[in-house]
Amino acid sequence: MTASLRRKTYRQLFASSRTDGRLTLTNRLLIAVVLISVIFAVLGTEAALASEYRDIFIAAEMTFGGVFLVEYVCRVWSVAEKEGSETAWRKRLDFIISPFGLLDLAVVVASLFPLLVTGAPLFRLLRLLRLAALMKFGRFSMALRELGHAISERRYDLFVTLALAASLLLFGAAALHWAEGRVQPEAFGSIPRAMWWSIITLTTVGYGDVSPITPLGKILAAMVALSGIGLVAMPTGIIAAAFSDAMQRHRERTVSAGQSGR
Repeated sequence: MTASLRRKTYRQLFASSRTDGRLTLTNRLLIAVVLISVIFAVLGTEAALASEYRDIFIAAEMTFGGVFLVEYVCRVWSVAEKEGSETAWRKRLDFIISPFGLLDLAVVVASLFPLLVTGAPLFRLLRLLRLAALMKFGRFSMALRELGHAISERRYDLFVTLALAASLLLFGAAALHWAEGRVQPEAFGSIPRAMWWSIITLTTVGYGDVSPITPLGKILAAMVALSGIGLVAMPTGIIAAAFSDAMQRHRERTVSAGQSGR
């Protein structure tokens, strides 16, 4: 009886870790709870809402914490059904110290600890850590693995882009320090000071809090700004192409596996 229940619990909680990434009903419900709990954590940072609906927020947070605690205990208990030659307690210990096991524990602590410590906004923000719990579910973890492989495959291209970005940042800061340093010493009096302008310009953010006023400074700033357009597009294109290739390989493997299984 106990073994049968543990087996069913294991299948419901860990089935999404298989290669197909299919989610069980239990995991779908847990994903919904994670998303709702994150919404409550975000709304709870609004003082007016948190004060007016204090009891509702406390009850909801206790419920979320309880759900995550029960999930964690059930995972530790049922993981003994995992195939392998290790003993049941060895399997449980392996899960507890595994990345996903530590993630589950962190989610439980982040959910319950703020209820025990009053006046700790930093600890309450830790509730947003629940969002990381989505990584343990099949399709989410598969997507993260594919993204990791894609970035790893293009690491040389990304390194070249990073080196180019660092060079452009330094060039922009040095150029504006030379052109504007004596006119605006508070903003461009040194290369480190001018680096702030270079960063917000190359990333195309453009806060407008610092800007050149001399003709030479404006010409150099225009060159840096135009360079920033290509700088932002390069890593975006590299990662997008790599991720597209990784997804195509995944689809091909899925089709091949389906055909071989017939």
